Amino acid sequence: MYGQNPIDDAKRAIRAIVTDQLAHWAPSLYVKLTGQTGRGAQEDSPLEAAQYFRNCFKDYFDILQIERENITAFLSGRHVLEYGPGDVPGVGLLMVAHGAESVICIDRFPLLALSPKNIEIMELLLESLSGDARLRAEDCFLIKGKPSSGFSPRIRYLVRPNGLSGLRGTVDLVISRAVLEHVNDLFATFADMHEALRDNCLAVHDVDLKSHGLHRKNPLDFLTWPLYLWAWMYGHKGVPNRWRINYYREAISASGLELLLMYPTLLAEEKDIAEVRAHLALPFRNISDEDLAWLGFRMVLQKKGVENT
Repeated sequence: MYGQNPIDDAKRAIRAIVTDQLAHWAPSLYVKLTGQTGRGAQEDSPLEAAQYFRNCFKDYFDILQIERENITAFLSGRHVLEYGPGDVPGVGLLMVAHGAESVICIDRFPLLALSPKNIEIMELLLESLSGDARLRAEDCFLIKGKPSSGFSPRIRYLVRPNGLSGLRGTVDLVISRAVLEHVNDLFATFADMHEALRDNCLAVHDVDLKSHGLHRKNPLDFLTWPLYLWAWMYGHKGVPNRWRINYYREAISASGLELLLMYPTLLAEEKDIAEVRAHLALPFRNISDEDLAWLGFRMVLQKKGVENT
């Protein structure tokens, strides 16, 4: 935990601050040097990555409680916004394949890459489709069915330094997986969702509140670093912003979005909470044990329309 090993803390802070400045001033170089994909630190094969995207796609509709046979009817003609698609918009491809009219992908970092590996991933996704779904997916590329040709307007990949779309009432579904825990401004991100969505449309998110490898021994000890120091070390890298579930509730309430569903996917053990409690940084000290325990969650939000009078 922070403060128990001052020399180790200083070494880690210096290294992190230097690399954070690199991410701030040369984000493309930072991405190249760190090899970020948006799917975590582990190296995956094209086959594993393709299956990851299929799992993500399935999970969204499991959360929404939409049966497989009803997915195309639900997506038909809809415009989708995805926050943090990573280096290849595999979920976006599957959304269009199953009926979506278009997908807009928003990222803070220029991760998109038509590398041989990513081309193979998209080819594997195409091979897993058949019939109309395959034909719709093939239309996502400049040359029909050729991922190496680049993406057609059906899938737009936009890089925004603040990670916000800036859209106004143009999308019918907002999605993200393990992204919201990385955003710089959670209140602004939920406000962006509200503005981007059409009335009575939905947002579905899977959020990972773990340390992403930045803890030492206790899974919650990354919450002991002072807020100002964490910002200097990690403010521009897109690593966890550390906000807990209570803060998400506040940001959702402020945005005007209605919370339809929220449940934890992983909980910390009581002994880990007790061990870290006395060492927590200021923003986390008054959070209840119940809220501190949330290490991941899923939620569904809705932008309510104006009722006719």
